[in-house]
Amino acid sequence: MQLVDNGRTVGLGGMKQRATLGFLLLRANEVVATSHLLNVLWGVDGTPTTARKILQNAVHGLRGVLSATGTAHGPAPGPTPELLTQPPGYMMRVDPEQVDLYLFHRWAGQGRERLARGDADGASVLLSDALALWRGPVLADLVEAGIRWPELAAVRSARLDAMEDYFDAQLARGRHQAILPELEEMVRADPLRERCCGQLVLALYRCGRQADALDAYKRVRAALVENLGLEPGRGLQRLQQAILAQDPALSLAGAETYAP
Repeated sequence: MQLVDNGRTVGLGGMKQRATLGFLLLRANEVVATSHLLNVLWGVDGTPTTARKILQNAVHGLRGVLSATGTAHGPAPGPTPELLTQPPGYMMRVDPEQVDLYLFHRWAGQGRERLARGDADGASVLLSDALALWRGPVLADLVEAGIRWPELAAVRSARLDAMEDYFDAQLARGRHQAILPELEEMVRADPLRERCCGQLVLALYRCGRQADALDAYKRVRAALVENLGLEPGRGLQRLQQAILAQDPALSLAGAETYAP
């Protein structure tokens, strides 16, 4: 997590201070109850007697950091973020345009809408811009310190969804060769996501690698059976059958999508 003020990275303090800001940004412009903040910072059973005081100190420190932004290099673009006390807790008031995560969600949503309308070129640009905002795992510094918030899992899932939308757009544009390395990497990292596995199988087939495509399907099926006790979804099975039959619908001109 970084706070950037006119191109200058601003120090955010210790781990509790960073975690407080991180969670409030995940719930930006919403009031988060103090009791909930204490739970996410220490866990339900691990809250020390001094937790409220530590949280108050973290809030005070963050306000000092935020109040100093824009003063050294002139006013920052857009309104200055504010950490407000609002019963029953706190709210981080911030312009969404200043937070990469919110720009990501907006652009990814717009790209998904373009894709649904059949505008693969427009969708590809928007989704590429959304994914380019990522520099690595979300709030990696907090995760390395042991934080496991459900909100972080939801953000990671949203990124994977956007990547799959981007792959669909690129497949529709005939860019199967260009995305093949990224697809292979994604499937290695998460072999149980049937959608991207199907995209890899289709990309391999369109690259003239029918045997490799069928081998990829076999690996997906084996992973699903071994880890979940499930057969591949109907869409993935249809894709395998279409490859075996060399169905013309699999060509770019056919442009049929085989969803799991």
